[in-house]
Amino acid sequence: MANAAAPTAAVPTLAPPLEQIRHLAEELRLLIPGVRVGEALETTKEFNPETFWRRLNEAAVNVSREATTLTEVFSHLPLPSPQETQRFCEQVRAAIKAMIAVYYSLPKNQGITLRKLVRSTTLDIVDGMAQLMDVLFMTPTQSSENNDLISYNSVWTACQQVPQIPRDNKAAALSMLTKNVDFVKDAHEEMEQAVEECDPYCGLLNDIEDNSDNHGDEEDDGLGYPNNRDLYWSEEDQELIIPCLALVRASKACLKKIRISVAENGKKDQVAQLDDIVDISDEISPCVDDLALSIYPPMCHLTVRINSAKLVSVLKKALEITKASHVTPQPEDSWIPLLINAVDHCMNRIKELTQNELELC
Repeated sequence: MANAAAPTAAVPTLAPPLEQIRHLAEELRLLIPGVRVGEALETTKEFNPETFWRRLNEAAVNVSREATTLTEVFSHLPLPSPQETQRFCEQVRAAIKAMIAVYYSLPKNQGITLRKLVRSTTLDIVDGMAQLMDVLFMTPTQSSENNDLISYNSVWTACQQVPQIPRDNKAAALSMLTKNVDFVKDAHEEMEQAVEECDPYCGLLNDIEDNSDNHGDEEDDGLGYPNNRDLYWSEEDQELIIPCLALVRASKACLKKIRISVAENGKKDQVAQLDDIVDISDEISPCVDDLALSIYPPMCHLTVRINSAKLVSVLKKALEITKASHVTPQPEDSWIPLLINAVDHCMNRIKELTQNELELC
């Protein structure tokens, strides 16, 4: 009796190289939501900052190296075999997961602000690697564009940012406060420039007039051509802008003084108080932006009043939190009451100038 041939185990068929690259990009993007909301791993081991930063730097270098290797092998023909591609993809996957694992090892007690900065960089690296996969999949290997991948792709840029991350929560807080000061400073300068030039749209009228000449007898307020009310401030508008500008200046002063207090008096071990100061300070710049946008014509005075009140509320809360924290050793003799008075003065003037419109509602 002839022996029946033993069945041969089916060998899984690997996807073509470019398909594996596309699948890896999708897989990496699926990791991003988890990193955004992921919590620090619970451990009984004492946290060692030096070990953490060394591991994070090593993980970033490894990701950068794997990105370079993958780019090089896909930048010319012939493409690597499916088996070789599988190995390259596994190495990229392992490097990214190792980077994420190091981030998860940073405990909350080191500071939420610091964790946010490390998380942001980690997300940039994961997303940058996914973008690289997209480019490798879509760009033909013979294209000269592949020669430029290393120079412009964001994964390398993100990896290079890792050594620049602040090393403790106080340094992280100062970094965030500095960014907020710069944001508010830019908004204030743009507002001042528009007011000084009496041209809220910085020359837009000249472009419109040129276009109007080319369109014959079309009316200025036709579709696509705002009328004068939409382009210029009335006298009442200009009067209201003055305390709005003063309020934005006060916002900038508040952030600067908070930053100085953190720099001079902040303690690295007071992570919760530093986090609270940064959290409320982060709300100032968006409120300034809302106020700045609302002063452009056609101006709605009630909207300006509402946005001013929101900004004042956030400023006062930021000042009170700072006053109650360790960064203000002598709150009774501090600069905080002076800034609160300045903010109140601006808001009272805005209320006076918008009272008539409020009564009409």
